[in-house]
Amino acid sequence: MGILQELVKNIPVPKMAKVKVTFDNSHIDNLSEQLLVKLERDEIVHQIKPGMEIAIAVGSRGLDRLVELTKCTVQFLQDHGAKPFIVPSMGSHGGATAEGQSEVLAHLGVTEETVGCEIRSSMEVVKLGELPNGLPVYVDQYAASADGIVVINRIKPHTAFRGPVESGIMKMISIGLGKQKGAEACHQLGFKYMAENVPAMAKMIMAEKPILFGVATVENAFDKVAVVETLTPAEIIEKEASLQVQAKALLPKLFFEQLEVLVIDQIGKNISGDGMDPNITGRYPTPYAHGGPDVNKMVVLDLTHETEGNANGVGTADFTTQRLVDKMNLEVTYANGLTSTVVAPTKIATTLANDKETIQAAIKTSNILDFTEVKMVRIKNTLVLSEIEVSEALIDYVNQHPQMEVVSPLFDLPFDDKGNLW
Repeated sequence: MGILQELVKNIPVPKMAKVKVTFDNSHIDNLSEQLLVKLERDEIVHQIKPGMEIAIAVGSRGLDRLVELTKCTVQFLQDHGAKPFIVPSMGSHGGATAEGQSEVLAHLGVTEETVGCEIRSSMEVVKLGELPNGLPVYVDQYAASADGIVVINRIKPHTAFRGPVESGIMKMISIGLGKQKGAEACHQLGFKYMAENVPAMAKMIMAEKPILFGVATVENAFDKVAVVETLTPAEIIEKEASLQVQAKALLPKLFFEQLEVLVIDQIGKNISGDGMDPNITGRYPTPYAHGGPDVNKMVVLDLTHETEGNANGVGTADFTTQRLVDKMNLEVTYANGLTSTVVAPTKIATTLANDKETIQAAIKTSNILDFTEVKMVRIKNTLVLSEIEVSEALIDYVNQHPQMEVVSPLFDLPFDDKGNLW
């Protein structure tokens, strides 16, 4: 037995109970019908002229019903005589190659066959100018030469900065349409200034290029579309901030102000750009965002299959497992930091041999006198929060909370003979 095993072997792991968490599940069933009503507004229709070539910006995030949103928008434009085409708008994602970005769209279900129009993918951009601070502003070459541009995106809180506008239509215009060069430029001065630079770049692009409208969604706690809106450029500037407020109100959360230990079974790029959503964990990659619980020690146990070795976010945790580290693709993980300029999340957390020792290490270092009273929560990932596990010390708190209910007796965590959870 090594020194690490000796140090944690007598640390007790608490009994846990399953807890059901209730969130607002209001969502739109007839999405295409509602979107079409918003698209047929006079303010939108009057901008579409027969024969116009219109670029539709579609990104790399897994928006709920992205194919349906895109197909409906394509059909609307075609019905009004326009000639729409898709432009992958995802900064440097997809390996920063034209082929890679088309593949990302295909992985999300967006193909020429499923949405009914051509996809034109290129990493070439046109420079429109510079902000007063010297940052260059770029737009995809195909979009720049189109007669009009439409942007589709979800509005939600960002994971690394706070401002009236975070992730949404303006960010899609400034970073997504800017491709790798635009993403690099917007990140150049760091997240400290992102809340200023994202809208400033977007406003320049809207002033210089024919942005016709945006299709914006807000999702509920279960990642289902709860709101869909169409926004003219003036409305993007005027209304995106209020949609951001709605998105934050609908965000799922852990209803605990302080935790000694948070255990997360899996992280991955398919869960969040940061592997796990900092808005849920309370652990942010920069000092420019805030919110969520105060967690003393955080544990991540494994990577999702879909993340393909990209372990961005593991450095935000305090402890991880050798299993996770063995699955890491360092090249793709480190590329995240080189593009975003935020490298702390790509560092490797303190690594132990198995799940049990990793959890014991977190408890040992959680700065409490009685380890049997540890306030610990375990979640599958930051997308799945309607059922969680809590330690015995949190039962009374859960019983008094209107949105949580204990749904199982206390039980021991099921470690196998190798010390891993099954």
